[in-house]
Amino acid sequence: MFEISQVECIDLGRSSYPLSTGIGFLDHMLDQLNSHAQIGVAITLQQQSPHHPNDNNHNNDNNDHVNRHAQCDQGILQDQVGTALGTHLKSLLDKKAHVVPGATSRFCCPLDEALVECTLTRTTTTPTSSSQFQLAPYGEFPSTTGGRRHIGYMETQHVETFFKALAQSSGIEISLCKIRGRNGHHIVESAFKAFSRALRNLIDGSTTTTTTITTTSSSTTAKDLTTTTTAAPPPPHKTEQLWGRTSESYQQSKALQRTGKVERTTKETSILVHLTLNGGSNGNGSETPPTNSSPTPGMETGIGSLNEFYHYMATEAQMELILHCQGDVWVDDHHTSEDVSIAVGQVLHQALGTKAGLNRMWCATATYGSAVVEVTMDLSNRPCLTHNLSLSESGEEYVTPTATSSTSDSSRTGGQWSVEMMEHALESLVMNALMTVHVVEHTPGTTVYETTMATAQAFGKALYFCAAVDPRRAGKTASSKGTLSV
Repeated sequence: MFEISQVECIDLGRSSYPLSTGIGFLDHMLDQLNSHAQIGVAITLQQQSPHHPNDNNHNNDNNDHVNRHAQCDQGILQDQVGTALGTHLKSLLDKKAHVVPGATSRFCCPLDEALVECTLTRTTTTPTSSSQFQLAPYGEFPSTTGGRRHIGYMETQHVETFFKALAQSSGIEISLCKIRGRNGHHIVESAFKAFSRALRNLIDGSTTTTTTITTTSSSTTAKDLTTTTTAAPPPPHKTEQLWGRTSESYQQSKALQRTGKVERTTKETSILVHLTLNGGSNGNGSETPPTNSSPTPGMETGIGSLNEFYHYMATEAQMELILHCQGDVWVDDHHTSEDVSIAVGQVLHQALGTKAGLNRMWCATATYGSAVVEVTMDLSNRPCLTHNLSLSESGEEYVTPTATSSTSDSSRTGGQWSVEMMEHALESLVMNALMTVHVVEHTPGTTVYETTMATAQAFGKALYFCAAVDPRRAGKTASSKGTLSV
């Protein structure tokens, strides 16, 4: 057993006490609550009867002190830590009038080698079997032992022990589901960050989406995903209140006048891209919807579906995007698709700046035709794109409103956009914007066109929330490192 002291959970504040559980990696994971839940968390553990030379010894080197409980029973340790913090979280939630029984929130956290979904539900009873955990195996290596058993000095089997104890003492049902994950460290980190972000949304009364992802196996691919529906989300006015166009967040975001501009000319393309965040609701600074004569105002790439992709993205992101390209479409669509997407990614990176004070992460779902697609985004400065889009199953060669593999595209304004270049364009956009993006296809479109436009809309929605200023951060970066610049 351990003596626990200096426990705090301070909403929108910082504790003056340390995080000192005696397991360095656990301290690091709990610090995600400070950075991503914006809850000042502190806890100190000491053994009641030290039996190891390093236990409770503050005079040894830093590694020995930070990991002084590594040789102890970590099941007991994680249970006590989860129980103590959960008790303090319950006290915090009890003071929030809108966090009533049944209130729920959901968040997915994207890392370059993992995506974990967390769903939280406030209960009136002590959660036991209702909480679900599908995180193991913790990575692919070593395959003989089913992934990692230790990360640093922390035993991975007791990640679940911690969250179960926290659920029982806080009155929150917790579901943690690994959607993808090849790296054990990132699976655990994604779980703690997803929990932290879901907890912040639960406290705020805001919501991301009502779509829940579950896996039918421990596979690290997304092909085995099924889709269900969660309980009713928190009142949407809370989300609008915090992040909508009348919010303090939007006003501060708009006041930054964040813009980016790229002009580039090669033998293959001549491109001008100009972007202004918070510049308009239809991607062109106008409240007027597109017309038949101008289906994608401000977008002139020579490829009709590419125009539409960026129009839908800009519309949902509520940014002004002017995009002109004269490319060698008489050769094919490759150079135009790639160069345009590189340029758009570059101007996004310019406009977003250091990302200090921004919300940084969000997940959003969009429906276009039959397609239902979710995009989870992190303005991480660590570019990575992972997706499970059904792009090859239909046999379509081009992104057109009706499934066809013909070489004519008379129904579109501009040239054709091949399916393979749609995927390449999305990757070029993400890489040059320095984002981590996971795309999950919940329901495939009748055509690749539907899937593509649903992806564009979900991407834009997620970008809007990621790029939003969070006034509560007061200009500080949403990272336990304190910066995203290095």
